[in-house]
Amino acid sequence: MPKAASRWNPMIEQVAAEHGVDARLLHAIVRVESAYNHQARSHAGALGLMQVIPATGKRFGASDLFDPLQNLRAGTAYLVWLHRRFNGDLTLMLAAYNAGEGAVQRHGNRVPPFSETRRYVEKVTALYRGVH
Repeated sequence: MPKAASRWNPMIEQVAAEHGVDARLLHAIVRVESAYNHQARSHAGALGLMQVIPATGKRFGASDLFDPLQNLRAGTAYLVWLHRRFNGDLTLMLAAYNAGEGAVQRHGNRVPPFSETRRYVEKVTALYRGVH
């Protein structure tokens, strides 16, 4: 496990257990989203370890997305919501996490034709399944 991953592993394990999510999935998302940088900020305004958009953070109870625990909890709560919304389809969950659930819906509940989203789904899925 990379040093950055080790630093956040106890918190990731805790949040995964709280939400009934596989910690390996959270690690894969955090690695691709922020490379474990809890102060990351994207050009689109996503923040923290799981690169949560402020409106999404608010929707899932986070007031400070640079607080790693709040960020992980909000991002994971959103994943759980997406799991229900897309009937457990990991590919659609990840596409929606990256591009927004509306984009997936507008494209007939398929991965939107955005190269960034397609690469994101491939990267996270490969890391999650243990393919580097």
